[in-house]
Amino acid sequence: MSSQGSAGKAAVEAKGLNPGLVVLLVVGGLLVTFLLANYVMYMYAQKNLPPKKKKPVSKKKLKREKLKQGVPVPGE
Repeated sequence: MSSQGSAGKAAVEAKGLNPGLVVLLVVGGLLVTFLLANYVMYMYAQKNLPPKKKKPVSKKKLKREKLKQGVPVPGE
């Protein structure tokens, strides 16, 4: 009977890792990989892409800003 008891233990030990732990490790690994890839792409974009062009300021807004500062607008 003792031989059956040890065989039962061996069958339980041979089962492997807890399935919940496996799922957690896979999901965690994918999340870390995703975040790391995003960081690498961000750093690559900062080095290699040209800076964004600023939108042209309309003449109306430029005039308004100059009036706020008290600078006389040419043409008036």
